[in-house]
Amino acid sequence: MSIENFSIIESTLREGEQFVNAFFTSEQKVTIARMLDDFGVEYLELTTPCASAQSEKDCAAIARLGLRLKVLTHTRCTLSDVRRAVETGVQGVDVVIGTSSYLRNFSHGKSIDAIIDQAQEVFAYLRQQQVEMRFSTEDSLRSDPQDLYRVYAAVDHMGYHRVGIADTVGIGTPRQIYDLVAGLRQQVRADIEFHGHNDTGCAIANSFAALEAGATHVDTSVLGIGERNGITPLGGLVARLYAVSPALVEKYNLPMLLELDRYVASLVGVDIPFNNYITGFAAFTHKAGIHAKAVLNNPATYEVLRPEDFGLTRYIHIAHRLTGWNAIRYRADQLGLDLPDQAIREITDQVKQLSDHRPLNLDDVDGLLYAANHAASHAFQPQPSLK
Repeated sequence: MSIENFSIIESTLREGEQFVNAFFTSEQKVTIARMLDDFGVEYLELTTPCASAQSEKDCAAIARLGLRLKVLTHTRCTLSDVRRAVETGVQGVDVVIGTSSYLRNFSHGKSIDAIIDQAQEVFAYLRQQQVEMRFSTEDSLRSDPQDLYRVYAAVDHMGYHRVGIADTVGIGTPRQIYDLVAGLRQQVRADIEFHGHNDTGCAIANSFAALEAGATHVDTSVLGIGERNGITPLGGLVARLYAVSPALVEKYNLPMLLELDRYVASLVGVDIPFNNYITGFAAFTHKAGIHAKAVLNNPATYEVLRPEDFGLTRYIHIAHRLTGWNAIRYRADQLGLDLPDQAIREITDQVKQLSDHRPLNLDDVDGLLYAANHAASHAFQPQPSLK
């Protein structure tokens, strides 16, 4: 199934608050909400107002901002929780309850029949409130598929707008997610949301597989922050979709990814990883000589993402033993130096020899280039005549 219409449910202000270093102030939450709205995500999910008095105030304040995106909040599947959620003025309520044997036995202790009854009680209230309604199972991948489909069929019949699959412990594989979502797509009319944790490194691949199988919504957070190893990162999902077709993500303000990543990283006290999707400092850096030559001729040879589309630039790293003369020539041209090929090749050899003995930086290479240019210009100066 081809990916066409999908929405991002951005959960930095819900799942992201569960990251070990996350302690967002009310002002910071508003800033993140506005930035995500400017980026263009379709939904913003907030921490349940039942978490604390301040969480309730923040939920109500963000719901009143007049953002273009839809503001949702995440609650347990209980009537008291959803009443409190609706009272904050949000546009949607995401209810959740565990369906795996682990959670049924060691968390809420309810049977599948009791879960369906509880979903019905909550729905009877929500359908009168003019809000978008989602029902999600928690720990879906460790739940019995027949239990899942039974619950989903019941809530779909009730009229929930969206059903959710949650890989709560990050145990799923792309094939498992695809099969589960594809099977569910055959049984329900409602939209399908996927929430994937990254404990085993599959969150992005699993989210993409869910979309391929017919999911309509994917949960993300900036930098993937969340409980434990977090969830699908916003930038990572965008990168994966862009690689299939830039048209899939042209609705988003892509240059804002760097600003979002930097801001959230500063708030939670982490660095953006060097290999982070799109915004890592090495993401568009080319080093090996054969790579640099090809990229200088046609960037698509070694770039599936165009840095220009994200407001970024590529960097050709030349101060090392792997450098090639085409990269040195490129740097000379950047500096406006008109050096013959033989001089460029000699400088390339010098760079390689020096870097075998010590680390070099760009200033070292520039020094060699300027010295060669100076020598060349003086070599051709006419000598004063003797009288």
